[in-house]
Amino acid sequence: MPAQGIDPSWLARPLAELGFPPSTGVSALRVEAADDWRWGSVEAAFLARILDELRSGTRELALAGVPPELEKLLKLACASPRAAGAGATTLPGIVARVGLRARHGARGLRAFVSLLGEVVLLLPRFAMARAKVRGAEVLEVLAESSSRALVIVAVVNVLMGAILAFVGAVQLRRFGAGIYVADLVGIASVRELTPIITAIVLAGRTGASFAARIATMQGNEEVDALTTLGVSPVEFLVLPRAIALTLLMPMLYVYGCAFAIVGGLWVSASTLDISAAAYWAATRGAIGGANFAIGGLKAAVFGALVALLGCHCGLQAERSAAGVGSATTRAVVVSIVGIIALDAVFAVCANALDV
Repeated sequence: MPAQGIDPSWLARPLAELGFPPSTGVSALRVEAADDWRWGSVEAAFLARILDELRSGTRELALAGVPPELEKLLKLACASPRAAGAGATTLPGIVARVGLRARHGARGLRAFVSLLGEVVLLLPRFAMARAKVRGAEVLEVLAESSSRALVIVAVVNVLMGAILAFVGAVQLRRFGAGIYVADLVGIASVRELTPIITAIVLAGRTGASFAARIATMQGNEEVDALTTLGVSPVEFLVLPRAIALTLLMPMLYVYGCAFAIVGGLWVSASTLDISAAAYWAATRGAIGGANFAIGGLKAAVFGALVALLGCHCGLQAERSAAGVGSATTRAVVVSIVGIIALDAVFAVCANALDV
């Protein structure tokens, strides 16, 4: 071993440039160093690289003179993946990758359905006040999901109503039917856009918070501690969040509808000279109770979906800091896709029932 130690740059240079003989014919390797030598990770990585090179040329290689401290570092270095080996690994084909992705998706779907079933079975316990749920946790979820989201829900829905009214005014004004802007804004916001947009806002805000918090608890082994104490993580963590969002989403939906109509009124009054009384009368006549019922049902289902997906991604997260970020991102993406897919199912069912 050289007196000055191993230069870290040697790890990236070919061994032939460093004066090492070819690997063929080498059957034994002995490590020698001064008695006061202190072995480090660089030396262990360099020795592991030499061993890989020699063992590629000979089937058996005797290694002698390895001190105990170097032996531990050498085991870690030999167990870690090599950059060269990773580059030489053949990637699976497109069919294999699609199959692996499908199998992973099926496994995640099965875990989500299992979580949904556990929550449904726990609902009677919650209704009889026998569930292991902390009151402070429920209040915190209620505050995070309702009052702290009022501003962003109002802003998004006002802008959405204003955009709808502006687009409708540009087209309907040509035919002298500007008053029908109220019908357009009212039906579109109450039946479709307000529940979707409000749910997407909560998916990016509350659902991501659920995933990050539970994933952090997973990394800190707090979820395992609950299981050890005989407390179901689904009952203690998932159930209060699912119930809170399911109950609060219809309220946020009504709140968002009011602001969407106000946004449409603002644009209609400024571009079409429609009075507030005429706009409100047209809106009230166009909406009807069926549209509100469909929108409220969508809001409740979307709220439960956002809460369950956020908690599911948190429980399935890896036990690392990277796992927390991955779980948060996955919760938002999957929630948005699920909201759009469920809305399509609602549209098909409503059309089949002629509602």
